[in-house]
Amino acid sequence: MGLLKLTGKFITFEGPDGAGKTTVLNMISEQLRSRLGNGMILTREPGGNRISEKIREVILDRENTEMDARTEALLYAAARRQHLAETILPALNAGKVVFCDRYVDSSVAYQGAGRSIGEEEVANMNLFATNGLTPNLTLYFEVPVEVGLERIKLHRTASRVDRLDLEKQAFHERVHAAYLELAKANQDRIKVIDATRPVEEVAKETMNLLISELNNQ
Repeated sequence: MGLLKLTGKFITFEGPDGAGKTTVLNMISEQLRSRLGNGMILTREPGGNRISEKIREVILDRENTEMDARTEALLYAAARRQHLAETILPALNAGKVVFCDRYVDSSVAYQGAGRSIGEEEVANMNLFATNGLTPNLTLYFEVPVEVGLERIKLHRTASRVDRLDLEKQAFHERVHAAYLELAKANQDRIKVIDATRPVEEVAKETMNLLISELNNQ
């Protein structure tokens, strides 16, 4: 089956827990909207529509401690498929720019490496789920594990701490290492942003990278 050919642009935001990517995306959303108007959508994974959000609730529920690692990976892939079918693909086919908070790279890093079930295996599972849809651009927000976990501790309320946030540091170290390998192996697609700096600086660099990509039609 051939790769999908679409008319819009697909841009993803990635990073370990506490990197600040969601904060930055929220900060620049109005600037993006002023440039693109209705020609864009902001979405997230897992989630992005009713069915995928329900799967998200199951995945991140802190009470689901007995969830098997492969079950978790499959649930992420299922949520992603529904998200693509119902939200992302229609937008791309309509020529819109899709900004998505997390995508396949997250599954490779968190389930493949973090859960130690195999990065290649998780990538292949998601190749089936996505029919090979790859982002035009991925912005990776880089922070050391200790910095990210300290930010979570300081800034997230108890109700916002999910099941993956509660994992031990070794889990987050594996996730971080996998992200760095993905960035190294996909330098044309993945642009690394130093997210240890003040959030205003990070947001400015992010916007500049996005403007460059959007102007490259």
